[in-house]
Amino acid sequence: MNKRYKKGWETLGKINSQAGQRILDLLKDISPDMARFVIEYPYGDIYSRPGLDLKTRELLTIASLTTLGYAKDQLKAHIKNAFNAGCTKEEMTEVMMQMSIYAGFPAALNALFILKEVLQEKKDAKKK
Repeated sequence: MNKRYKKGWETLGKINSQAGQRILDLLKDISPDMARFVIEYPYGDIYSRPGLDLKTRELLTIASLTTLGYAKDQLKAHIKNAFNAGCTKEEMTEVMMQMSIYAGFPAALNALFILKEVLQEKKDAKKK
């Protein structure tokens, strides 16, 4: 295990190590290198840098994924990560609403619907 990969797992473990394992499992048969890159670069090289805390980084990621408008699975995963990093529903809602200015209402609405879906999943999980 190289240093970047180890640091990536340590950083990802602070917000959602299950998501990292899921990526590894999904890609192991088709592209294990890509799975490794997902751990090394975003989490080992970028998320672990000083200057921004994980909460801020997740809010920025949510903003970016909202503006893309097509990365539903990634947005859903990062909403979960954001909760784990200490973000609130209100903060994420505000970020998504802010993005309506730059990405349009459809992108912002889609993001809000994904947030609603994650909130429902959290509510359902508490009932179990």
